[in-house]
Amino acid sequence: MRAPVFFAAAFAFCALGATAGVATAQDTFTFRADRMSGTRALGAEVTVLAGNAEVSTGSIRLNANRIEISGDNNRFIDAIGDVRGDDEGRGITFRADRVRYDRELGIARLEGSAALEDRENEVVVMGQFIEFDEESDIVVIQIAARIFQEDTITRSEHAVFRREERILDLSGFPVVFRGDDEFRADRIRVDLDTNDVTMEGSVAGTIRN
Repeated sequence: MRAPVFFAAAFAFCALGATAGVATAQDTFTFRADRMSGTRALGAEVTVLAGNAEVSTGSIRLNANRIEISGDNNRFIDAIGDVRGDDEGRGITFRADRVRYDRELGIARLEGSAALEDRENEVVVMGQFIEFDEESDIVVIQIAARIFQEDTITRSEHAVFRREERILDLSGFPVVFRGDDEFRADRIRVDLDTNDVTMEGSVAGTIRN
């Protein structure tokens, strides 16, 4: 079997236009794969990693069947097929059919049967589309959003999880199950610290003693 191709961003390589001399660990960019190819069309340079592809940048690591890297300074990463990843610095792991990551903005977009586990907050979120913004520390979940945290389970079409405040905002036919209790409304907010549930519009619920 052919040994995986492996490069580190500390070395200059033409395919990605990387520069030698990485100043900090945050700037370090490494990748490996069974095969590598690329296009050099002006304004559309793309490097393709195929077979056991892996990319690491800062605290983010991505593994996938195929990874495409493009943009100035390797700004855009597009991982496709059985994508697995983690952000060691934030205690987050995730999986999806596809992950698009903008290194400059620090935004990851997970698409298709996506799931993200936040070990720090003991929260698991699932949905067809998940977006995580590193700067704001906010996770947005869309389409068949489900969130699990201890004995709390939520369902909605749209959800926003503010990691720092530990707040869930749910909309789009939201339902919250907590133990045997059930809450429904047009909009629901859940405070994971206090366990308070705030509901607005068409409020309904069942509480079982």
